[in-house]
Amino acid sequence: MVMASGANYGFRRTLPHMLGIAFGFAFMVLLVGLGLAQMFTAIPQLKTALTVAGIAYLLYLAWKIAHAAAPGRGDTAGKPLNFLQAASFQWVNPKAWQMAVTAITLYAANNSISAVAMVAAAFFVVCLPCVGLWTLLGEKLRNALSNPKRLRAFNWTMAALLVASLILLI
Repeated sequence: MVMASGANYGFRRTLPHMLGIAFGFAFMVLLVGLGLAQMFTAIPQLKTALTVAGIAYLLYLAWKIAHAAAPGRGDTAGKPLNFLQAASFQWVNPKAWQMAVTAITLYAANNSISAVAMVAAAFFVVCLPCVGLWTLLGEKLRNALSNPKRLRAFNWTMAALLVASLILLI
């Protein structure tokens, strides 16, 4: 998603999206470690509902990526996710939930606040440069994507890859 955003909107305009992912996911890991994951055990239908909502939202985002406007066409042509949208997205992303629950289970099994905080901090520290590199790679592709046909092919490929990542969840 951030690679497509970097290609379509540039690094600077994608920065709030990147920060939203890093902060949103770290906050989610922290809350999962402090007991939020127990809700899924108590109410199994909640996990199913979250998975369905997450898949629907990811399909919507894939559609937005596939139809993103060309770089440099202005704000009216489209906007990247903002900080709150990207942070909120973590809560409906079934892959993020699976990763958070697995990380807490493996690395903070004693559920001490310090262990949970360390896992959340580690995700933040690793996440920010990773999404930054994906965004930078997308931005570097901008010149190559100045041709509308190449941009359309890139956007549809990125959208298809996002949809393909859902196969295991479906």
